[in-house]
Amino acid sequence: MNQMTMAKFGVGARALRLEDKKFITGHGQYTDDVQPEGTLTAVFVRSPIAAGTFVINDVSAAKEVPGVVAIYTNADIADLKPMPCRATFPQVDGSPTPVPVHLALAENRVHHVGDPVAMIIAESVEAANDAAELVDIDWSSEAAVTGTAEALEPGAPLVWPEFGTNLAFTYSHGDPEATDSAIAGAHRTVRLDLVNNRVVANYMETRTCIAEFVDGRYKFTAGTQGGHGMIDVLAEILGCPESDIHVITPDVGGGFGTKIFVYNEYPLVMKASKDLGRPVKWTCGRTEAYQSDSQGRDNVTTLEAAVDADGKIKALRVELKAAMGGYLAQFGPYIPYGGATMSTGLYDIPLMYAEVKGVYTNTLPTDAYRGAGRPEAAYAIERMMDEIARVTGIDRIELRRRNFIKPEQFPYTTPGGHTYDNGEFDGHLTRALEVADWNGFAARAEESKAKGLYRGIGLATYIEICAFPGSEKAEVLLEEDGGLTILIGTQSNGQGHATAYAQMVAEKLGVDIETVKMIQGDTDIVKTGGGTGGSRSIPLGLPSVGVASEALGEKLKKLASDHLEASAGDLEFEGGAVRVVGTDRSVSFKELAQKSPGLSGEGEVDHPKATFPNGTHVCELEVDPSTGEIAILRYVVVDDFGKTVNPMLLEGQVHGGIVQGIGQALLERTVYDEEGQLISASLLDYAVPRADNVPSFHFETRNVPSLNNPLGIKGAGEAGTIGSSPSVMNALCDALWRGAGITHIDMPATPDIVWNLLNASSQKAA
Repeated sequence: MNQMTMAKFGVGARALRLEDKKFITGHGQYTDDVQPEGTLTAVFVRSPIAAGTFVINDVSAAKEVPGVVAIYTNADIADLKPMPCRATFPQVDGSPTPVPVHLALAENRVHHVGDPVAMIIAESVEAANDAAELVDIDWSSEAAVTGTAEALEPGAPLVWPEFGTNLAFTYSHGDPEATDSAIAGAHRTVRLDLVNNRVVANYMETRTCIAEFVDGRYKFTAGTQGGHGMIDVLAEILGCPESDIHVITPDVGGGFGTKIFVYNEYPLVMKASKDLGRPVKWTCGRTEAYQSDSQGRDNVTTLEAAVDADGKIKALRVELKAAMGGYLAQFGPYIPYGGATMSTGLYDIPLMYAEVKGVYTNTLPTDAYRGAGRPEAAYAIERMMDEIARVTGIDRIELRRRNFIKPEQFPYTTPGGHTYDNGEFDGHLTRALEVADWNGFAARAEESKAKGLYRGIGLATYIEICAFPGSEKAEVLLEEDGGLTILIGTQSNGQGHATAYAQMVAEKLGVDIETVKMIQGDTDIVKTGGGTGGSRSIPLGLPSVGVASEALGEKLKKLASDHLEASAGDLEFEGGAVRVVGTDRSVSFKELAQKSPGLSGEGEVDHPKATFPNGTHVCELEVDPSTGEIAILRYVVVDDFGKTVNPMLLEGQVHGGIVQGIGQALLERTVYDEEGQLISASLLDYAVPRADNVPSFHFETRNVPSLNNPLGIKGAGEAGTIGSSPSVMNALCDALWRGAGITHIDMPATPDIVWNLLNASSQKAA
């Protein structure tokens, strides 16, 4: 029997992050910190108009600026293939989805403000910026369309005139005939229209990249969510073998889904580096990021439910319009479609039909943003549950309980085609209500009323899908000094992967976690990898790290058994050594490394099924009707994540996700005017959550181990975002209903929007 002494900071322990010392002492290295010798700077000339044509008349004045090395326009990049979309499907009628040509540099027509039309390469950013201002361009502006709902109205300006429509595609899922029949014959039908507002990814580190062409290969350094997933896209655009591309990802200051993709700038600087024989670097400015990075959400949804006399939901119809922006982004079409398949949430709704219409608008393309479709789906069904409760008069807690999928129904296949393995939904709901003192709310509401404030309480019970089927190979190496190194193809963007993986190694091999290092972000060293997205890193990566550690452990024991003249079954790991159980005879990992250099273990655990985290969020807030200001007073979360790897890392993920959800609900307002100008194009104009916008959170878990993961882990990276927006908005609607009889408000519920709504309501009542 294999034995070991349990490491102090194994899986489940509240271990401090190994990464933090480096970052808080200023020793992190981000892409902008990398400066190869002889590096040139790239600056992009971007469209100031949202729709129309242009002609580049002359670049000679720009070329004469001292320090300018080259200027690229569309005519200079004929060898580059268009930017690909990798997520289209057959439409409802069986026809393929038409994909517009997305050129790395626009040729003669632009489709959103910020569309790149020229690239300046210079010795310095100052010279490049000076030259950019001297490129002589004639712009011919045309009418633009920016509203998701308005894009399909008759007479709306066409983003792509050659298509004759702004309808990019129509996808569907479910049984339309049965759903329509159930709704037509229902005891009661309930309808709700919702806006899921467009949001901007405000990571701390803007996108930056460096391209080098060395010994016939491209070396590309950038902040990504996984370099391996970029190689095939870059190779397609550049027209080269995948083996010719080496991607390096240093430290990354936030990703949120938006750094998964290949953007126009990446193949352009790679081409320039090859052409010029020097490294080329581009660092995105903050306002430039608002005009170039893919954005999130931007859905308009109509839901209609068939409800019987007991409040049981018999069918749900979902009509969703999703803004694609000016182009179909890399995964853009999949995001609303994949989200729509989760429309029934954690409820036993037997019938569902979801129709998803992608629409072109003269705005930045949309793609995955934290949760990638699942927050939109959870928001829709949880707002709908409160609306059904209001219309039917059934208590909103009781309504949820009547419709929950019961434990005895698992495994449960939803009408969206997903099979949930397990869950105890009423359990985390009951616990969250207890912690939040739901029953004591009425007294607190009276106290607020006495102060002239409206108090509301709301909740959301959510489920999401993550850790999608696949695998993540890991390798654990024994170093010469006896330390251990993990090689893995996930990519930390601040989550704490190095700590979580080290805890697994520590548990399996009995070492201090500080002796464990992680190598990621280099596609030449780490040969395969799925990157980070969809809460996959820990559920998929950690089991493989465990198997790799065990494989190395078997080799260490075999080697040590010869040295110690003991059976491998009588050996245990402790303190970086292999010891004979019950004795002081041992051999250190360092000694074993010297005996057998290069010792390692590999592991790759296949995951054929996804996992389904779920939980309950409860929010309590006050509204000041004189100003529209909203103060969140209490926030409680009880989640089922299957198994907790590190409570501190988990809390950080949940807290951050909640704040992003609160930001979308109450603050973040992406504003395009009628001409397609992005009015909210900086942090002066676009509100992100600050410390005074959020309360302290109560967070706990009520875990039911996943049956689809060998360690029982369900994943947690996006869960906070998924549950927070609907709980906040349900609480706000509760407050507005109690105080002013208002039944609905859309996100973002900024103070001015709330004040204007209250003012209009009072005038109407008068």
